[in-house]
Order: sequence, then C-alpha cells, then structure tokens
Amino acid sequence: MKKKKKTKMQRTDTATARRRAASLRIDTESGQHGCDAISPHIYACVPFLRRAQTASNIALPAPSRRVFPMKRILIILFLVLACGGGWYAYTHRAGVHEKEEIPQKFLARAEKRDIDSTVEVTGDVTPAFQLDVKSEVGGRLMVLHVEAGAQVKEGQVLVEIDERDLMTEKDSAQTEIEGAKLEMEKAKKNFDRAKELFDQKLVSLEVFDNLSSEFAVSENNLVKAQRKLQQVDDQLRKTKVLAPMDGTILTVPVIEGQVVIAAASVNSGTTLMTIANLSKLLVATHINQVDVARLEPNQSVRLHVESLKDAEMDAKISFIAPVATVKSNVKGFDVQALIEKPNKRLRPGMTVNVSIPIASASDVVSVPISAVFKGEGNKRVVYVRTGETTERREVKIGVTNTDFAQVINGVEAGEEILLVEPGRMAQKKS
Repeated sequence: MKKKKKTKMQRTDTATARRRAASLRIDTESGQHGCDAISPHIYACVPFLRRAQTASNIALPAPSRRVFPMKRILIILFLVLACGGGWYAYTHRAGVHEKEEIPQKFLARAEKRDIDSTVEVTGDVTPAFQLDVKSEVGGRLMVLHVEAGAQVKEGQVLVEIDERDLMTEKDSAQTEIEGAKLEMEKAKKNFDRAKELFDQKLVSLEVFDNLSSEFAVSENNLVKAQRKLQQVDDQLRKTKVLAPMDGTILTVPVIEGQVVIAAASVNSGTTLMTIANLSKLLVATHINQVDVARLEPNQSVRLHVESLKDAEMDAKISFIAPVATVKSNVKGFDVQALIEKPNKRLRPGMTVNVSIPIASASDVVSVPISAVFKGEGNKRVVYVRTGETTERREVKIGVTNTDFAQVINGVEAGEEILLVEPGRMAQKKS
C-alpha cells in the first residue's frame, strides 16, 4: 500500500510540473513575461522549471536571452540630445530665424559715414572779469556819474560821496596839529635851557630827564596829529569812487541821495554798481558726472546761440570744478568755457547751446542706434536680414551719437539690418 501511495503522489507532482511548464511556454510565446534578460519573471521561474524537468524528465526549451546593451541606449540618447541642442543653438543662439515677412519701415542698411560723438548741454553767458564796485567810506551818495551800459575807463569818477563830515574832521585834525606844534616848541625851549644848566651842573639829573621826556612827548603828539590829518585826507579822496578797470557798467542798484555803507571787514558794504569787461565772455554750464570724466582743460567747444539766429562761436574749456554740486536734482560739475571771439551782439545772461566733441570716426561702417540691442553679458547684437531669414550677430561698437553707432566688426557695409527685435515685430506691427 505504501508503494502504491508513493507512486500516486509522484504522478501528481509530474502532472503539476507539466501544467506549469506548459503555462510558462504559452506566456513566453505570447510575450506576456518574455525570456528577456531585463525581465525578472523569467529568472524567477527558471529554477522551478529546472526542478520540474528533473522531476519529470521533460525537456523544456531554454528561455531567450536577447539583451539590448545599455551602452548603446546611452549613445543613442546622447546623439538625440546633441542633435536637438545643436538645432536650438543654430536657431536661437546663432540667431537664425525662420522665414518671416518684415515691413520695409523696420529695415535699414549698414553704411559708411562720419560719426561725431558730442556732449550736448546748455549754458549761460557771463563776463570773464566782473567786479562789484563798493565805497570804502560811508555817507550819503551825492553824485552818480554813470548809468547801466556806460563804457568807462580805469580811474574815471563813478560816484561822489558826501564829504562834509570828513571836512569837519579835517579841520579838527589841523587844529590839533597847530596845538601840538606850540607845545613841542615850548617843550623844546625848556629842554634846551635845562641842557645848558645841566652842563653847568646847576640843575639835577632828575630835572633834566623830566624836561627831556616832555619834549619827546610833544614831538610824538605832533606826529599823531599829522597822521590823523593824513587819514582824513585819504578818506576825503575815497569819497570819489573811481573805475577799477576798463569795462561796461552792467548794473547800478543805487540812486543819488541814498546812504551807503562802507565796505569793511565786519560787513560787505553797499554795492554801488557792477562793472565787467565784455571783450572776454565765458559760458558757465553744469555737466553730469558721467560725461565730465571725458573733458579736459583747453578742449574745444562749439556754441550755438538761438537768440542770434543760430550764430556759432568757438570756445575752450577754461575751468572744471574739482568738487561735484547738485543742480536741478542732478549731480555734476561746474564747467566754464572761454569764448575766443564773442559776437558783438552777445550779452551776459544769454542762454547758449554747448556742443563738446568727445570722439569722432571717419568713413566707418555704421548702423542706426535703434538697430543695436543688448545681448547676454552686456554684449551688443544686431539682427542681419539675409534673403528671407534673419541672423542675430554679436558686434563690437565704437563711436556713437544720438543717431548712429560705429560697428567695428560683425557687420559689413550694405547688409540689411532690422530696427526691431524679431520677437517684438508683432507688437510693432499692431
């Protein structure tokens, strides 16, 4: 009985193995599990199949082991990415754009021309030499000999100040001088007499010294009185205010009868008039801190005066302030330019347009300034139209002005240039 039972169990195991093997063959043929090296199902079933073959002595076909190398997959993937990146770089970074219809108003041509770069500012005309005339003595203004616009010569009388108070002081000084003289004469006689007696030893040394001191004091008093008279005379001469130089009277802010204050160390005094030499004029302007770094003394300047029908004059920079100042909320530096040959109709206070040449280039390839765009890393680019395609090129820019920019390399004369970036073309059209 035991032998028969064992045989029956063996038959059951054999039948079960056959069914499982058949199931695996069907799965392998249908491709559900496959015998590929990358499929974990087959590797999991192989030991069982081998056991089943041993148990049943049934020959099962070996699973297929067709392995697709991973290295080949990586190479193909790399080639695909490289091709895609190259196409992107060609069409975007190199700036090659597909065919696109561009209106003629958005196109220009690179041409050779002369380019001048200048700093354009406005300035005010001022005299090169200007003085405020003030009196050194105070008093009532008696006579005003000139008026604004008058031409004067150096030493000419401009104003006369009331001198009556000073004449009284002069009389008093003269009286003091007379009294000092009398006292000095008396002291001299006493000194001479005392000297004779002292030589004869008839008076003591003390008496002689006292009379000698009195004589010296009287001499000193006379000198003081004389100097006082000299000061009064000097003040009397200063009641007539004279022209300090040849020039033109610009302003006269006082009138006859007005009391004026003398200019002294404690106050500035009353300004009687302003005189200037109009043969030399300056243009005073204010230039921002970016442009002033490119200026230097004696640099040539061109002036345009609109009020004189666009009259033009030459000037040279004579002064650049060492310290910045803020005017109209703009930090900059005061700059003055001396007009070499001013127009006779030019007057102080007029406004002029100042053109300061910074750089120039002759017969160079240039494009409109609006055709130059900012690229990556502060590089400059232009869009060149060739046929029906557009190419973006990096260029090196030289001298520029408000209209054109010199292209040192990257563009040739005659090439067609876009005035608008291709990405913004639709916005401009609308």
